[in-house]
Amino acid sequence: MNQKLVRFCSRLLLVIVCTLFITGIANQNVYGENRQKLVDDANLLSSSDKEHVEALLMKISEKNQHDIVIVTKESLRDEAGYTTEPLEYAKDYYYSNGYGYGQDQDGIILVIGMENRDYAVYPCGPNFVVYTDAGLDYIENQVIPSMTDGDYAKAFTDFANLCDQYVEKAKAGEPYDTGDLPKKDLTIIHLLVAIAIGAGVAAFGCFYMKSQLNTIHPKNNASDYVVKDSLMLSNSSDRFLYFITKKTPRPKSSSSGGHSSSGGHSGHF
Repeated sequence: MNQKLVRFCSRLLLVIVCTLFITGIANQNVYGENRQKLVDDANLLSSSDKEHVEALLMKISEKNQHDIVIVTKESLRDEAGYTTEPLEYAKDYYYSNGYGYGQDQDGIILVIGMENRDYAVYPCGPNFVVYTDAGLDYIENQVIPSMTDGDYAKAFTDFANLCDQYVEKAKAGEPYDTGDLPKKDLTIIHLLVAIAIGAGVAAFGCFYMKSQLNTIHPKNNASDYVVKDSLMLSNSSDRFLYFITKKTPRPKSSSSGGHSSSGGHSGHF
């Protein structure tokens, strides 16, 4: 009886240990510990916009195993009431609130402080380069104007979608960098405006040049351009001799082929 009890307890203990071990491996940084990807304490978004942005951040973060976090605050002051440098605030907030995938807590955070209209973009802990300085510059150029205009829903949506593109590009081995940045898709309106401007410039140029030629009339032969009695030719003809072609080699750009990860950007909007 005692032997059966010992065997039962041993097997039960083994099952418990194995279950805890497997569960620990399965849950070890499979997803960011913090599931709240949008923290809008400054109330910059409407309820519907919050739902949309939160769902988008969650979807992209889970798909790429790369946390994308957006935090808005009334001010970036610490507990003692002192103003914190935006980049340091973003870094501390990310790590202290359990964001990030994998052992390196892979991800990126955008923090906004409305008191001084500060912002900071901080990429965190990837094993490979995702965000170069040139890449972050491009993200800022696309996102900050919308924030300045007060269109935070568009700014946050653009930020999430751009981060999605950056991670996919980096996983392919070629992160966005100088000379290789995302290209905007041309809309029909852009094409029509470009065609209209081009046609207008061409028409103006043609009319202008034509107006300058009103006093000029074509001559049928070269003798009309010779001063009378200044040249006497017994016989004349035109003969093509040769032509000259000059070639200039196109300069080739030199590159070391490497990419360096950015330590984050901050500023005002």
